[in-house]
Amino acid sequence: MNMTNDMNEFAELRRHMIDGQLLPNDVTDQNVIDAIEQVNRERFVPDERKGVAYIDKSIKVAEGRYMMEPLTFAKLLSAADIKPDELVLDVAAATGYSSAVFSKLVDAVVAIEEDPALAEIATANLADQECDNVAVVNASHKDGLANQGPYDLIFINGMVDEIPKILLEQLKNNGRLLCVLNQDGFGRAALITYNDKIMGVRILFDASAPKLAGFEKVKKFEF
Repeated sequence: MNMTNDMNEFAELRRHMIDGQLLPNDVTDQNVIDAIEQVNRERFVPDERKGVAYIDKSIKVAEGRYMMEPLTFAKLLSAADIKPDELVLDVAAATGYSSAVFSKLVDAVVAIEEDPALAEIATANLADQECDNVAVVNASHKDGLANQGPYDLIFINGMVDEIPKILLEQLKNNGRLLCVLNQDGFGRAALITYNDKIMGVRILFDASAPKLAGFEKVKKFEF
């Protein structure tokens, strides 16, 4: 099969993903739909997994690291009411897919990836897809990147036990953080605010997502 046929086939799979998975399941923001349609998801997965790039499952892209399933990702973005002039911090960007989608929605994206090899892959993938408004930085996920903030939106790729205060403090006033929270073993997609040092949590929907290391709850000593 030649490259043109490959591209056509993946474009068809992408359209089927949108029509069959996203639109019937409360993904209502047309800007999000358009952004997802513009990004070649298959370019961001390992070669041996390109054939399953558009199924509604998380896809392993490295040891312990996954690309979030399309429906959970799209529903989170649809709930965020993203504006074109916003600055996004994409936490644990992995191979760069989420950053590529954000690049179609906002003026500027800062993508942090603490695995140096994945950060290199993300940089190459985003350049290949001409996502010129994304800066990939090899940095700690849980620490964020305060010197590039504050951010209108922080997105965490994966399920986390808790949100570090240092990340919340990088939000602008009326900014929001999107993630999947682990609540007693169940995933809950959440929109989190942090205004006047008070955290607000709005549960959006039940969601499954692989856990992201580094965001575990700190166990307290009991005497």
